[in-house]
Amino acid sequence: MMKRTGTALSMTAAFLMVSTAISSAQDLAALEAAAKAEGMLTTIALPHDWCGYGEVIAGFKAKYPEITVNELNPDAGSADELEAVRANKDNKGPQAPDVLDIGLAFGPQAQSEGLLMPYKVSTWDSIPDNVKDADGHWYGDYYGVLSFAVNTDIVKTLPTDWSDLLKPEYAASVALAGDPRASNQAIFGVHAAGLATGAAAGEAAGEAGLNFFAELNKAGNFVPTIGKSGTLAQGATPIVIWWDYNALSGRDALNGNPPVEVVVPASGVVAGVYVQAISAYAPHPNAAKLWMEYLYSDEGQLGWLKGYCHPIRFNDMVARGVVPQEMLDALPPAAAYEKAVFPTLDEQNAAKGVITSKWDSVVGANVQ
Repeated sequence: MMKRTGTALSMTAAFLMVSTAISSAQDLAALEAAAKAEGMLTTIALPHDWCGYGEVIAGFKAKYPEITVNELNPDAGSADELEAVRANKDNKGPQAPDVLDIGLAFGPQAQSEGLLMPYKVSTWDSIPDNVKDADGHWYGDYYGVLSFAVNTDIVKTLPTDWSDLLKPEYAASVALAGDPRASNQAIFGVHAAGLATGAAAGEAAGEAGLNFFAELNKAGNFVPTIGKSGTLAQGATPIVIWWDYNALSGRDALNGNPPVEVVVPASGVVAGVYVQAISAYAPHPNAAKLWMEYLYSDEGQLGWLKGYCHPIRFNDMVARGVVPQEMLDALPPAAAYEKAVFPTLDEQNAAKGVITSKWDSVVGANVQ
């Protein structure tokens, strides 16, 4: 800007009241009225090509035209989002975010600082327990795995695993989709590279990942530019380490100009969960709660799935037969995900601490 090692998430609802002191919904109509009276929702770090967010935001606007969606800094990382909340504690103006979409490891951090307002959406019970705070401060929204998005106009031989990225043929080609000192996606990229070496999830894989990127940088293969669709198309970053949903939607948006292949690596297949939360200082708390209700409704969850994300309520929705077959068919083959691991929160925090604190000293590449 998005976890259990070796275990798939067991994709396993409390309505809301108007008062900000109430953390679950009782009357959706009353909430809608209160949100419309506020008239605005301020989001942050939601690029339209991320996880289908463009259509998700459009869907919310269409359903609630009385609420203006004020979008801040679409390319911000998770750490930037928390800083925006800290910096605007006493600001009720348009620069204060109401809602956050952050990496799982950032949820407890924000909660411990008192930055989050607890709230339980009406579909709370179908969100797996292992990816939500029991009191509703933060809750998983979607997940994906790290992949390589490859511009095949430039790169003629596809890398199939992390170790391939060190080959001379990929000189000045490989980029992360964020700054690993602040971006959850980039931190996961480094962690995944470390896991591919055989290191254990957490601190060990964080260290191994840093060493991998130091080697990649020394070889001249690493590009210290934040990779995105534009840099991929222009050839500035012909290989971008990206969440699969970003890579797939980026491929679709480029529509063959240039042609892009998305590769799920043979090892180090790491799944990452992102979480939603409401700022404790939200200027529009009811609009924030209504936004959460929309995101966690079947409609909102399908919006993410259309953007190639696995929504957190995926299994519940499949079991109820509400996921269109064409959406299921559009996802990468299930076999590509069989080796996916979901690092625990403790493992993520350990890896994050190592990567963010040692990137400069070990790798020495100023990603921007």
